[in-house]
Amino acid sequence: QHEIWFRATHFNPVDLVCSLRDYEGKPFDLRRYVDPEAVFISRKSKDGQALQALELPGLWNGAMADWITLFVEVPLETFNPVKTLLDLLRPEHQPEA
Repeated sequence: QHEIWFRATHFNPVDLVCSLRDYEGKPFDLRRYVDPEAVFISRKSKDGQALQALELPGLWNGAMADWITLFVEVPLETFNPVKTLLDLLRPEHQPEA
């Protein structure tokens, strides 16, 4: 995990692989992974205006309390960020012929 973390160039919490059941097939009670005392401030923008948002941690943003998180390196085909204009020239961003 340490090596993956320090080699990483991006973090994409959209690529989440979750199991809603434990190893015995019993459903997880996701309410156990909520910390009502925890919040964080994220920077966002709307209509070109910078803003800050107060967010509650949750499965939707990869911030569940007491949740076991593993970082994995995914193939480039599954993650194609556009960070510069040149990234749009990559085959993954070209329209189908």
